[in-house]
Amino acid sequence: MSTMKEILDRHRNRQRDLLPILHDVQRRFGHISEDAMREIAEHLNLTRAEIYGVVTFYHDFRLQPDKKNRVKVCHSEACQARGLNALLAQVGNEFLDAIEPVYCLGLCSAGPAALTNEGMVCARLDATKLENLIGGRK
Repeated sequence: MSTMKEILDRHRNRQRDLLPILHDVQRRFGHISEDAMREIAEHLNLTRAEIYGVVTFYHDFRLQPDKKNRVKVCHSEACQARGLNALLAQVGNEFLDAIEPVYCLGLCSAGPAALTNEGMVCARLDATKLENLIGGRK
């Protein structure tokens, strides 16, 4: 498992690598903590306010761990044309609050598509696949 030091070392020779570092930290720890922001700021010679501004600007970054297993489901026109609305109608109501709408995952010909918290992409979704993704049973 990666630690903050390992993540920062991977980005050692790249100036201004803030977004890739934040994505690595989020992927590893599930959120961007104040301690992580401080270490990143020191590593990149930026202020904590600059790091905080970027973390809070982009909706994908979290300051606290997300307790739910959320799945980003593409709501673009292409995925809608490939049956997204019917799929969402089939999925049980208990799963709907775990679905985060996004617009375009780049899988237009293989939709409906989803992206998990862990970065796994799933195409050609049906109700069973989507419920399994949300339930964490990939």
